[in-house]
Amino acid sequence: MRLQRSLLLAISALLVACTSLPSPDQRREQITTLADTHHWRALELQAGAFRLQAYEPHNYAPSQMLTLYIEGDGLAWLNTRQPSPDPTPLDPMALRLAMAQPTGNAAYLGRPCQYLGTTAPCHARYWTDARFSEEVVTSLDQALDQLKARAGAQRLIIVGYSGGGALALLLAARRSDVERIVTVAGNLDPAAWTRYHRVAPLGASLNPAALYPALAHVPQLHLVGEADSVMPAQLAKAFIADHPIASNTRLRVISGYDHHCCWAQDWARLWREQVAPLAEP
Repeated sequence: MRLQRSLLLAISALLVACTSLPSPDQRREQITTLADTHHWRALELQAGAFRLQAYEPHNYAPSQMLTLYIEGDGLAWLNTRQPSPDPTPLDPMALRLAMAQPTGNAAYLGRPCQYLGTTAPCHARYWTDARFSEEVVTSLDQALDQLKARAGAQRLIIVGYSGGGALALLLAARRSDVERIVTVAGNLDPAAWTRYHRVAPLGASLNPAALYPALAHVPQLHLVGEADSVMPAQLAKAFIADHPIASNTRLRVISGYDHHCCWAQDWARLWREQVAPLAEP
């Protein structure tokens, strides 16, 4: 299966470099160090059934707009048969994007069971087949309200990385305060994604592609890497083609980029060139 092979190759490369995968504690220490370096503070939000890890800058500038970054799926699987015991990301890409945003207010939201341990109600289903379930979306939706209030914002831009892209769409479909959606290497149609990689459907998850009428009024920008084998550009192109009514939906395929490179490194430039102009009249 192509997806599992890609995951195994990524994990194998890390094993060669580091002998073993970083433990959950080491991964949590990594994000703490990253946040401290950029003078961001940690928040634990009780939202729905889950506690969620969030990060925000120590101070917000006066603004009606908040850009909220949603993390990817994290370390969901150890191999083709074994789910990870803890989905805390090896690389918190969405946080690195948030901290690289050159203008405007930004905050970061982790996914259920990432960073804070996997005590109840956490179960592997919430980072495998139920990763986009109603319980997950409800929890994130409540967390967005809390972060929006903390920032004193009235409107949101939601940026979702990888699987966070699906959640950005699902959240926007039920909210009235989303100015626009930006996905980075995003999973726009989980059903098409599992078919492409020939893996089991995410049977306990919602699919944003099925809710597209509720999204047609929300401006969308989908950024994908030309060399991305995890979320290939052809899936994003199919998503756009299946919804031609949405004239305010844009797709940008970036040459030389894959699922990881070089989003965070180049995010300040990409923000200025691709995202910021959408706010201009």
